[in-house]
Amino acid sequence: MAKYYGVIGYGETSEVSPGIWADKIVERKYYGEVIKNIRRLGGGDKVNPNITVSNQISVVADAYANTQFFAIRYISWMGNLWTVSEVEVERPRLILTLGGVYDGPTPEAP
Repeated sequence: MAKYYGVIGYGETSEVSPGIWADKIVERKYYGEVIKNIRRLGGGDKVNPNITVSNQISVVADAYANTQFFAIRYISWMGNLWTVSEVEVERPRLILTLGGVYDGPTPEAP
């Protein structure tokens, strides 16, 4: 298995001003392993199909990850940010299943 080291982005939705809500992103670094490495090219009626992956990355979870796993938004892998579509809790690890490219807020661009 390939080794992994990178950031995971957690989102916390809060009210910025009355009636306006935004995600505040917190990034934390983790070690782990790439369990599954799969790429899928989505077809459909688009000129440029979407690239999605079904990779699974197992990370060693700290106390923050174990209590905030529901707030995981993205993970950095291979130079891109990928949406985390599924989180499986297998203490002391979290198994993250990746989806498409993440295009939401980051700490640099809220």
